[in-house]
Amino acid sequence: MTDPRSSTTEVPATGGRAHRAARYLVVSRPRLSARLLSGVPGFAEGPFTVDGRTAVGEVTLHNRGELLAALAAAGRPAEPSCPDGELLLRCWLVLGPDGLRAADGMFTLAVLDGEELVLVRDHAGARTAFHCRTRDGGWAASSSLRALRELPGVDTGLDLAAVRSFLAFAYLPGEETLLRGVHELLPGKVTRLRPDGSVRVEPYWEPRAEPADPELTAGHFAAGLRELLGQAVTRRLPAGQDVAVLLSGGVDSSLVTALAARLHDRAVRTYSISFGSELPNELGYSGLVAAHCGTAHRVLTVPGEQVAARLADTVALLDSPVGDPLTVPNLMLAEAVAADGLSVSLNGEGGDPVFGGPKNLPMLVFELLRDDPSPQARADAYLHTYRKCWEDLPVLLTGGALAELDGAPHPRRHVAPYLTDERMPSVLDQLLHCNLRTKGAHHILTKVERLTSSQGIQGRSPLFDRRVVDHAFATPPALKLRGTEEKWILKEAVRDLLPDTVTYRPKSGMRVPVQQWLRGPLAELTADLLLGPTARARGLFRADTVETWMHGGGLLLPRQGGKLWLLLTLELWLRAYDL
Repeated sequence: MTDPRSSTTEVPATGGRAHRAARYLVVSRPRLSARLLSGVPGFAEGPFTVDGRTAVGEVTLHNRGELLAALAAAGRPAEPSCPDGELLLRCWLVLGPDGLRAADGMFTLAVLDGEELVLVRDHAGARTAFHCRTRDGGWAASSSLRALRELPGVDTGLDLAAVRSFLAFAYLPGEETLLRGVHELLPGKVTRLRPDGSVRVEPYWEPRAEPADPELTAGHFAAGLRELLGQAVTRRLPAGQDVAVLLSGGVDSSLVTALAARLHDRAVRTYSISFGSELPNELGYSGLVAAHCGTAHRVLTVPGEQVAARLADTVALLDSPVGDPLTVPNLMLAEAVAADGLSVSLNGEGGDPVFGGPKNLPMLVFELLRDDPSPQARADAYLHTYRKCWEDLPVLLTGGALAELDGAPHPRRHVAPYLTDERMPSVLDQLLHCNLRTKGAHHILTKVERLTSSQGIQGRSPLFDRRVVDHAFATPPALKLRGTEEKWILKEAVRDLLPDTVTYRPKSGMRVPVQQWLRGPLAELTADLLLGPTARARGLFRADTVETWMHGGGLLLPRQGGKLWLLLTLELWLRAYDL
């Protein structure tokens, strides 16, 4: 850890690969120091010093050639072999926000700039970091929430308002964390932490929906998207190495598989999950895609007993809890990829929030039938469409918890600005913008990054590519949702890559047997944790409501498992963080 009195830039004596197993830590008290932490999973490098500014961070750039050329054109060339973190720092110092916009990659960077601590997060949020004030009036920041909390001088406790947000969304959708006074970076922004305690947030990229030229045809948008998808996949392929693709059988992961198989000069290996042949699954489609693309395919069977045995350790890897029952299977996939000697895995994440998946349909129906024109009504309807625990809070939270929340900021504040943004003239684009900036950045991408990096794997998401996102928002809404066909333009762009039975089949999703797990291998653990003395002493949840849910009462069965899963995940996370 950094000495509280230190004003120097420190780095562990180990070098090379050791930095790949570290996350950065930066402290201001009020003088500044920077250090890499050993023994914490991640891809941190540094420090780098350019023009008197020192930086550390987790930076992976996919377009180094373009950035080096831009610096050379500006008269400030960089060494071609300089690390990605240093290259990003130079781009920001020389080219300003344009340099950050031009950077294609996954990054979070901390820069000591005079007496300010400057934090940068990538466009979509593939990597992140956290910051807070210290007891002596300084700043602390880290890309590991656990490391930040353990730093001397940081004093945090449980933020009950964040608990409410988690129960409403099944993740934390903005700057909020479960640690009081600790904030997460927002994607596409530069955050300046100043000695006087003030914070200034400067956007450098935000998707924009602009009226399209009426003479442009659907074929124009499909062809442009196809070219960008190929470029996005190509930039994320590891040079001279085999690549993994996590293949669910849906159109998003299937198109990434097909493009990787066409564009990579090494083997493509695909990985799918099975929960047993007795459950509905997509293995027929993933197997069809693997055979069609000629990949080496592997199916991992995930028994409920393994989920029960590994859930606590998996939840502990996350900076914030995620109410997603695929966390343990996702970790097992990362382990399988690592065991096969691969270092990069591609995925199909991003298709729904960027191009318009089924989660938008309830909100579009609401817009047709709404009788309350207020912006608040739209934000509240958005909360209800998540179908988590929002409506149950009056009977789920204890009287003490409800009283403490009286007057606390409402969870709608996380989504309302996106749902009323006049820069997005259509309701569909407002919804997509909201999904991108909340679920995309604070659930999908962070979950992927934390679970894959724990195994030394880089999980890369081509559909969240900045140029792909820009094109999606420049595409007319009627081409994203065409009649009842969701993500139409995405399917049209890749129709020649895959069989129609894959591209145009109805979305079914993977059936995760949460109900069976909770009634079987997880039943005892759930009861012990949610009804045990530790949970009761914390005073968050009414035991009678939890017991009713566990016995199948008070809820429709399909929602019961998901809501109990949220409570179980939260309880495990709180214990992992000693809260």
